[in-house]
Amino acid sequence: MAAPMANRMAAIWPVIVAVGTVAGIAGYALLSNWLMVHAANAPLTVALLFGPLLVAIAGVGWQRRQWGTLAACAVLAAVLVVVVWRGGVQDAQRLYVLQHGAVLLTLAWGFGLTLRGNAKPLITALAEGVHGRLGQVFTPTMARYTRGLTAAWALFFGGLVLLSALLYGLAPWPWWSFYCTVLTPLLSAAAFVGEHFWRYHRHPEFPRVSLRAAFEAYQRHGRPPATP
Repeated sequence: MAAPMANRMAAIWPVIVAVGTVAGIAGYALLSNWLMVHAANAPLTVALLFGPLLVAIAGVGWQRRQWGTLAACAVLAAVLVVVVWRGGVQDAQRLYVLQHGAVLLTLAWGFGLTLRGNAKPLITALAEGVHGRLGQVFTPTMARYTRGLTAAWALFFGGLVLLSALLYGLAPWPWWSFYCTVLTPLLSAAAFVGEHFWRYHRHPEFPRVSLRAAFEAYQRHGRPPATP
């Protein structure tokens, strides 16, 4: 009895984790949107919007042993504590727009930088790693496709920055807040999933790789090799 129950739990546990993660992200996005609309300058809003971002960046820095990133996060965390302790900021809206744009521009720059000269495109490097671990051949056609996909992601994030600036300049603040906290992650997730299905529609000859494997490859990218 115990073994079948354990097997069932092992089978459904990834689903539970995925549902819980999506629910948590959705709840955080909706809470952030409400706070940005109704209490943009409040110290709690500043802490909740910038704190998790710093924790996430610090987590990546720790995982990849990027000590400069950790040091920068420590400095920014200290600044955040001072800002919250002093009662927030006077013009938080502009601060949120700059933060949102900086994150997206960093992503666009990160993808675009790998397209220069003889550098290996980011998604090409990720795909080679995934297919290599699975014992699959990485063909020249796949290399061309992943190079184009790297450029597409750079343009995608750059387009999000442009749309953010247009909404901030032309639309009411609640529109921009909804775009930042809800639509940006939804559009990014839709692009990620949509490309996965388009890839095998356009190139059915490509070996199959799950979304989970692709996401784990991105998490491992840039991590130092484990020492024996």
